[in-house]
Parts: sequence; structure tokens; C-alpha cells
Amino acid sequence: MDKRVFWIVLDSVGCGSAPDAAAFGDEGSDTIGTCYRSGALDVPNLADLGLFNIDDTSFRDPLDDVSGCYCRMHEKSAGKDTTVGHWEMAGMISHEPLPTYPEGFPKEILDKLEAATGRKIICNLPYSGTEVIKDYGDEHVRTGALIVYTSADSVMQIAAHEDIVPIDELYRICGIAREIMQGEHGVGRIIARPFEGEWPYKRTVRRHDFSLQPPRETVMDALKSAGYVNIGVGKIKDIFAGKGVMVSYSNQGNDANMERTIDIAGSDFAGLCYVNLVDTDMIYGHRRDIPAYTKSLNDFDKQLGMLMDKMRDDDLLFITADHGCDPGYKGTDHTREDVPCLVYGRSLRKGVDLGTRETFADQAATIAEYFGISYRGDGTSFLSEITR
Repeated sequence: MDKRVFWIVLDSVGCGSAPDAAAFGDEGSDTIGTCYRSGALDVPNLADLGLFNIDDTSFRDPLDDVSGCYCRMHEKSAGKDTTVGHWEMAGMISHEPLPTYPEGFPKEILDKLEAATGRKIICNLPYSGTEVIKDYGDEHVRTGALIVYTSADSVMQIAAHEDIVPIDELYRICGIAREIMQGEHGVGRIIARPFEGEWPYKRTVRRHDFSLQPPRETVMDALKSAGYVNIGVGKIKDIFAGKGVMVSYSNQGNDANMERTIDIAGSDFAGLCYVNLVDTDMIYGHRRDIPAYTKSLNDFDKQLGMLMDKMRDDDLLFITADHGCDPGYKGTDHTREDVPCLVYGRSLRKGVDLGTRETFADQAATIAEYFGISYRGDGTSFLSEITR
């Protein structure tokens, strides 16, 4: 019962267009490739785990001797957002897309939200999160109306200035919106987007996601039933609406989340430490900031080395992503990409090329087999390929 797995999701760090990228308008997107071609990517630990050995990538620059096992993964779910990406890697493929609102939310939804909160709603359009507070922030501050907007993903986002709508009140409003947005309008996430200061305003770190519960069991539920602990770091509890997450540390930014993970590696627990590092997506990807995105990967790589030093002989480490958000691509939305999966453990074989996997869910199946637990989710385990 002393087995441990560290599962790190580099949010949006895709490794090149998925086979169906054109259907999403994302043909040619390539998140890591963009960072690699910037000339500033410096990730020796990721390279040692096999990042540059992954097949069919634009950044393939293989090392002869690597410590990790590596592969490229297709997404089978009908989407390219955080929710379905994490659900799939945890063992639940979403064959039906979650609803999106490219023309804004219907009047009946807005009427219910206004009646329940006592506040008017402004905007109601797909928008960049940084631009929407520039364009609607003054009106919100003047009137107290809620800035409601969406994106290409299955989300309702509610922005409010912390001096006008205190953070607890914004969270309460988002909880009301979550209750309203069910059934046919069951978006993947309601996102609280607090901001502060004066125009052009600045978003704060007190973002909070109110997600749908996964409709089926994930590998975390199976681990919990078997007596193991699931620790969520960053947005994990939010993404799974708390389901299966037993201990949670909220998002404090990538550096602090990794510091927390390194601390956890030095503690005694048996089970899963599941980590989401969202800065690459939220701060750099959507803003199409190539230098900052690349630096964020470089900074992570340094902390990755510290985590690996803390790992025990039987620990396993998975590093992956949930979708793409190519900082060099058109627009500001997520991109439909394959994702890398790097697996490391001192007890594992080294340098195993796992090829291209047909679903993110192979990770959940592998983790379940490693723990020896009963598992009924999607995916095919590759544990036998990487064990000695």
C-alpha cells in the first residue's frame, strides 16, 4: 500500500496537430514546436525523459540515451478543453461534445441568472478574458452588472471587480450559475474571473472553476475505493468537481504548485498526487505570448529536476497535457493537438518508445494496473511495456 504516482498535467502543452485538427479549425497548430522554434526552449530534464524523442513531432531531436518512456497521445473525446481532457486521461472518454455558445447564452439562461443574483448581465459574447475587462470593466464598475462571456470551449465565465463584487459573492454567483447550467446547457465549467485595480484592470489569482461532475467513475474513484489517497494540486479538485479528490491544494500558480508537489514527495502517503499547472494555458497560451510560454516551460523543468530527486525507488511520474494552446497560432483559443506523455521511475525500463496511443485514457489504465486495483474505465494499460 506504499505505492505512489505523481501525475503532472502541463496545461495546454500540446505536441502538434491531432489527426482531426482541421475539423476544429486548428490544422498546423503545434504548441511545443512553437516554443522549440523560438530558440529559447531549455528543458534538459524533459529532454532526458524523452520529450524530443517523440515520433512525428516537428521538434523531434532525439537523444541516444534517455531515462524515461515516451509517447504521443490522441484525444478520443469530442472536445479540446480542460474538462474533457482531464476526464479522458483519468479514464472517461466523452463521446458527445459539451455545449458551446459561439453566439452567447440564450435569453432564458440570462433571465434566470439575473433573477437569482439580482444583478444585470453585460457582454454575453465569446471574448478574450483580458480584453473583456478592458472593454466592459468600466461599465461593470459603474453599474455592478456581471460581465458574462464565453469562448470556443464549453464554459461560462463571470468576471467581476473584487471591490464591486467581493470574492465570496462572486463564488456564490458562480455556484448559482452552475445549478442553472445543467442538462442540455451543462457546460463543462463555470469560471469565476475576478479582477482588480483601475482600467485596463488586472485579473487576480482567485479564479475558481465550478465543473460538472464526471458522469462515470474515474481512476481516482477506483483508487479511493481501494483505500489509496488522491491528492489534487492546482485546479484538479475544481476540474473533477471534487469527485474522488480527498486532499486538495488550490491553484497558486505554477511555481507554488510545483513547490507544493515537491513537499508532498517528501511526505508519507500512498496513492496519487495529481497536479495541474495552468499558467502555460491561462496566462501565456491564450494571450499568445511565445517568450513567456517558453520561459514557463523552462522554469518548470528546473523544478522537475528537484521533484525527481525527491522520488522514491518505486514511485512513478507521468507528465502530460490536456489539449493544446499554441502561442504562435491564430486567435486566442485552445488548439486541437495530440499531447506528450512521459513516464519515469527508477524501477522502470529506460528509453521505451510507446509510439502513438489512441487515447489519453491509457494513462489511467496503466496507473490502475500499477496499483493493482479494480478498474472499469477506458484505455489500455502499457505497464507491461515499461516494467523490467
